[in-house]
Formats: sequence, C-alpha cells, structure tokens
Amino acid sequence: MSDPYYRGLVTSQPSIVAFAQGDVTGDGVSDNVYLTGVRTPDSPFIQQITLVVQDGSSGRVTQAPLQDNAGYNPTLFLGDFTGNKVNEILISIDTGGSGGIMYHFVYSYLNNVARIIFNYKAYNELYSYMVTFQDQYKVEVVSERNKMKYIIDISTRDKEYLDEIYQANGKLKQPMSGFVNPLSGLYPVDFDGNHVYELLAYQKIAGRYNADALGYILNTLAWSRNQFALSNQNVAIFGSSIQ
Repeated sequence: MSDPYYRGLVTSQPSIVAFAQGDVTGDGVSDNVYLTGVRTPDSPFIQQITLVVQDGSSGRVTQAPLQDNAGYNPTLFLGDFTGNKVNEILISIDTGGSGGIMYHFVYSYLNNVARIIFNYKAYNELYSYMVTFQDQYKVEVVSERNKMKYIIDISTRDKEYLDEIYQANGKLKQPMSGFVNPLSGLYPVDFDGNHVYELLAYQKIAGRYNADALGYILNTLAWSRNQFALSNQNVAIFGSSIQ
C-alpha cells in the first residue's frame, strides 16, 4: 500500500494486521478498511485489535475497538450481507483454543458509523442444542432454536470405543450426553447467486469429550427484517471407509 495512513501504521505501534478495500460507507467510493493490533514478540498472538476505516472520499479516519480484541490470525471480508448494495465488514479472529472456537463480528459502517449487526456471543446464546447417546449406537442431536431433531449413527466407530459405552446387546451402560461447541467457522456464501451473502456457521458436535467429534451443525443465516435469521440447517457427519 502507498497511502500515507498505511505508511504511518507500519512504522509505529499498533501495526496493520489485515486490510481490504471496498465501499463500506455507502457513498459509492471505495474505502480502506484495516484491522490494527499490537503484535506479541516471538508469538503470533495479537492484542488490542481495532477496526479502522479510512473514508475514500474525505480521507477521514475512524476507529472502532472490538469487544473481543485479542487472538490469532485476524481476517477481514467485505461483502453485501443485507441487500443494501453496500459492503458490510466480516471480522474473524482465532481464539487459539483446542475447540477451534473463533470470534466473529459483522459490522455495518454506513456514513462512517460502526454498528454491529452480527455478534458471535449473541449467536451462541441463541442457538442451543442437546446431544444424547441412545441405545443401538445412535446419538440424538436436538436443535432447540428451531425444534429439529437429528440422529447420528455411530455403529461404524471402532469396537473399543463402542464397548466403553454400550453393552453387547447395544444397550447403553449408563446415560451419556455430548455437547455442541460454540461457533467456530463463519463463512460468507452467496447461495442463491443474488450478490447478497449469507453466513454459513459451523459448530462441532462432540461426544464424551471435545476430541470425540461426531459431526457438525451447519446453520445458514440470511438477513431478514434487520437481523440475521436461520434460513437452513444441516448436520454433517463423518464417513467411514468401505471394507
């Protein structure tokens, strides 16, 4: 980048950790969108991550500190999520935890005013699940938000794993529950080709412990009536090799 604002940041702290260009203010002129942060010496960990927008018309710079502003590999994506023909800003930050959990935000920046229209915390509170092992090598997953039930067949898992949970007749040795992780991946996808992006949200379904992965909840969220609403839900499972 050659603009003075960029050169000033790379020569001082904080530094630029992500950059994208596009009209986010709604005036039809491309803007410069940055994430800045303080890098940790000898570590990929970044702190004090801040959203910075330089208006393409006026050169005016505005900042919006993030609610959760520390992590790894912060990224930016600009796209129209609301159908107003102006780009919104998708921010994703790895937490570094073993569960692959991430921070995700979508900001509207119309008229140089930052407004959060998607917050991963609100999503995690809204979408809850129950995971219950059942007899005959099955796991029931219930999505409480939309009252949907899914059955995962785990009969192809290795014998040692199944023997720890089930009796020889397929009955559970004792009641057992799993869980669904908070939001990890959040991806922009234009499913219907109308140039408006949906959000595809991934959440891992786990069994007895986090590494005991059973599959993923895939929620498609589309903008409706000034919020992101669930438009489609699937459960993805792992295959097994044909013997």
